[in-house]
Amino acid sequence: MSERDAIAWNENEIGTLTDKVGALKASMARVIVGQEQVIESLIICLLAGGHALVEGVPGLGKTLLVKSLAQATDMQFRRVQFTPDLMPSDIVGTEILEEDTVTRQRVFRFQQGPVFTQVLLADEINRAPPKTQSALLEAMQERAVTFAGTTHKLPRPFFVLATQNPIEQAGTYPLPEAQLDRFLLRIDVGYPSEDEEIAMVALTTHSVLQDAVPAMDVASLLRLQLLVRDIEIGEHLLRYATRLVRATRPQESRVASVLKHVGWGAGPRAGQALVLASKARALMHGRLAVTRDDIGAMLLPVLAHRVLRNFEAEADGVAIADILRALGDEIRVD
Repeated sequence: MSERDAIAWNENEIGTLTDKVGALKASMARVIVGQEQVIESLIICLLAGGHALVEGVPGLGKTLLVKSLAQATDMQFRRVQFTPDLMPSDIVGTEILEEDTVTRQRVFRFQQGPVFTQVLLADEINRAPPKTQSALLEAMQERAVTFAGTTHKLPRPFFVLATQNPIEQAGTYPLPEAQLDRFLLRIDVGYPSEDEEIAMVALTTHSVLQDAVPAMDVASLLRLQLLVRDIEIGEHLLRYATRLVRATRPQESRVASVLKHVGWGAGPRAGQALVLASKARALMHGRLAVTRDDIGAMLLPVLAHRVLRNFEAEADGVAIADILRALGDEIRVD
């Protein structure tokens, strides 16, 4: 019997698990001032079992955000600073030659790299060359690393959060579309409001900085990830999510903004991501069924990095958010 076949849910367990989701959000809010939407998107990505691409200018607390998530879920956390001289072996690991002190026999032993963790922060991922970026591809998709013909499984859960700085493009290597597609969500971290920034300065200049308190154990998180898969979605909403994704493709779209400003649309994996993220959002808000609002709320973070603007859009200053907003207005639920 598979793990999926053995699942049985009852109201008490569902209630306990959803309470832990609320406690997780509250624990992170102890450390992160404001940024409620960012925290929610990060938790949604975690519940859906995906990976997140976090984008924002320096100093907005992206690293602290990820660290607090690891603290609140009691997961192992590692951070890798991506640089132009970073090698794939610096991420996945390498083989070292060891000698037995008794037999003097020499053998190669695989030395695990920082990817063997539960929460991996790939800081400024676009500063490393493509060869190093691609070292994460198998890990993100297969939850495993193959080295010298041997496959090594990664811990469960395995959650990659990669950060990008949107304003410094000198000396960077844009992520290829194949790797961008492996991220479930792109989360944009914006500037805080004036009151939030005052509170942030006051909090971080104290003699003692607060840490996020554990609010969820790994076993509960894995159970929640299974529960997300069992959240109900109606046939009409499944069709609606699929139509939204298909409408991003200029070859078959009838949305004017897409036809004029999109060079390449999203693939089928985007539809899977949109439905899965919508299910996670529904659970986070205490519902066991997806609504149209869930799909609408996840449209931008799911598709923002999967839809490529053309030259005309860049010349006209049309943002991807504008295109997706027009798409959401045009496509209707049956």
